[in-house]
Amino acid sequence: MTHTDDELFSRGAATLVASWEEYTRGSAGAELVRPGGVAVAVFPSEPERGFFNNALLDRHLGPTERAAAVDAMEATYRAAGIDRYAAWIHESDRDMRAELRRRGYVLDQFTLAMGRSLDDVPVVPGGIELGTPDWAEYLRIIEVPGLFGEADPSAFHVLAARLDGEHVAAAMAFDHEGDCGVFNVTTAAGARRRGLGTALTARHLLDAGRRGCSTASLQSTEMAEGVYASVGFRDLGRFLEFVP
Repeated sequence: MTHTDDELFSRGAATLVASWEEYTRGSAGAELVRPGGVAVAVFPSEPERGFFNNALLDRHLGPTERAAAVDAMEATYRAAGIDRYAAWIHESDRDMRAELRRRGYVLDQFTLAMGRSLDDVPVVPGGIELGTPDWAEYLRIIEVPGLFGEADPSAFHVLAARLDGEHVAAAMAFDHEGDCGVFNVTTAAGARRRGLGTALTARHLLDAGRRGCSTASLQSTEMAEGVYASVGFRDLGRFLEFVP
């Protein structure tokens, strides 16, 4: 089945928010709030507090709905005692960009939304040892000890790559309504440029197709865009992350 860029973006955005909601189940006091026009992930406890206080604002809202969505986001974080968070918008939403800037928000960083159909999947490169680590080992690889200490590992699909008997790269996948989100593709500094990230991503796509997913999505840094393009992901525009 062929999916348009808008369809891929919408499916990927829904998977992103669903992943945040699943993360809240593994962090003390966390919740996902949907007051209308925005999905607000609230993480009051460390270590998640430093990474996951993000809100995704809907595209194409009218003036009243747009202002209400930002008001609701701000009120939610204020009530939780959180003053550092990121408001995510698609770069095409010029009106929301103007609304945030009018309120004093500044652009902090951006990532590229990418997606692809799973009608066909790339061949997983040979010669790389891939396996399924336990949750503690996965956290060691991505170097965030204690992350989501109360999470249900069965909600995620975790893969790792091994070199010289040691895990040196990892990636996680999360399925939502037929879309497979690929997250946290991480390679140790000394093991980069060996195709490990490519192999992990390709394997996740293969496994997702076998699970019945029809699309895949992710958010890429500039550095990694080429890796994901090489396994069939398409550019769907940037997520701009504004902070107060």
